[in-house]
Amino acid sequence: MKNYVLGIDTSNYTTSIAVIDDQANLILDHRKILTVKEGERGLRQSDALFQHIMNMPVLFSKLSDLNIGHRIKTVSVSSRPRPVEGSYMPVFRASQSFGKIIANTLNCEYKEFSHQEGHIEAAKWSSKQMLDSEFLAVHVSGGTTEILHVKNNDKFGYNINILGGTLDISAGQFIDRIGVKLGFSFPAGKRMDELIMGSKNTEISLPVSVKDTYMSFSGPETAANKLIQEKYDKDIIAMAVFKCIARSLKKTIKNSCKNTRLKQILLTGGVASSEYIRSYLLKQFSRENYKIYFGNRKYCTDNAVGTALLAIKR
Repeated sequence: MKNYVLGIDTSNYTTSIAVIDDQANLILDHRKILTVKEGERGLRQSDALFQHIMNMPVLFSKLSDLNIGHRIKTVSVSSRPRPVEGSYMPVFRASQSFGKIIANTLNCEYKEFSHQEGHIEAAKWSSKQMLDSEFLAVHVSGGTTEILHVKNNDKFGYNINILGGTLDISAGQFIDRIGVKLGFSFPAGKRMDELIMGSKNTEISLPVSVKDTYMSFSGPETAANKLIQEKYDKDIIAMAVFKCIARSLKKTIKNSCKNTRLKQILLTGGVASSEYIRSYLLKQFSRENYKIYFGNRKYCTDNAVGTALLAIKR
C-alpha cells in the first residue's frame, strides 16, 4: 500500500498544495494565485497572508476528495525564503501553521524546507535530467534573481551558496514594473512574453549592467521608462526588457561557470518559464561546453511539488 507526502507552499503570490507518493509520482498539484488589484504592483505581506488563510480550505477540499488522509506519512512545508539563518517572510507562517495542525492531527512526520529549495527540486524533477551532486542553479523570479552553487545535502534539501545575482531589483520586478505601466495586469510576465514571441521588433536595446557574476536592472528600468514616455509600441518595449534580462543572465551565468568550473546549469523561477528567455539562453549556451536545463514551465512558477519531493530521503 502506497504512502504519501503532503507539500504546502505559501509564497508571495500563490497558495499551493501537492501530494506525491513514496515513489515520487505526482498525485495532486493544486494552486491558487493571490489577487492583486488592477494597476497595483504587488501585495503587502499582511494582505497575502490573509489570502493564504482564505485559500487553504478551498485547496484542501481537493485533498479530501482523494480520501488518502490516513496514508499521509509526512507533511512538508516551505517555512522561509532561503535555507540560511535569519531568512524570514511572514507569508510562510501560513504553510507552517497549517502544516503543523495537519501533521499533529494525522500524527505524522513534519518537515520544513525553504521556498528556494522547493523551486530547485521541482525544476530538477520536472527537467527529467540527472544532475551531478554539484551544479549551478539560477533562481529568477519576482522576488529573487540569484545564481547559486548547489550541493546535495546528505539527507534532505540542499546546501546553497550565492555566487551572484542582482544588486538591486529582481528580473521579475523589472518586468512587472514596466508591464504594469504598459497596461498589463500584475504579474505581467506571461502576457509580455506572449506579445514578444510574435514580434519582429528587436532593433531597440536597453543597456546591460553586469559586473562579473552580478547584474543590475535599475538603470535598464530607467531606460525602459524613457521608452514609455517616448510612446514606443508595447511590443518594442517588452522585447527590449526581456532581451536585457536574457543578455544579463547569459553574461553572469557564463562568468559563474568560469569561476566554479561547473558545467551544469538549472534554471527555475517564474521568469525562467519565459519562452523568449529560454530560447535565447539555449541558443547561446549550445555554442559552449555547458549543459543548460530548465524545469517544465508549470513547475518553474511557485508550487508545492518541490516542497513535497524534498521530504523523500535521497
